[in-house]
Amino acid sequence: MALSTAPITAGSLIGGYLVARTTQQRQLGGAVLALGGALSARQWQRHGTPTTAVLLGTYLGGFGISHPLAKKIGAWPAVLSVAAVSAGASHLLADRRADVHTA
Repeated sequence: MALSTAPITAGSLIGGYLVARTTQQRQLGGAVLALGGALSARQWQRHGTPTTAVLLGTYLGGFGISHPLAKKIGAWPAVLSVAAVSAGASHLLADRRADVHTA
């Protein structure tokens, strides 16, 4: 069964930040991030290794860039921005293709 990865990527980026901020335990936020990434990567692999690499790079790159971006625009706007980019890429490169193949 194919899962839609756009909400998983956005939710785990936002949720990971929220968990880390609320609990003051960065490793718990990292666990949320890792779980979302692993679950998504498993679904992306259906579209091949290159697609998986691009989407995983977007997901993890978004996490990495959110830190310096937060210094410029604020934490929540940075997290929401990278979550939106990751979700959009997931939808365009994987989820939408899965819909086309199953419809």
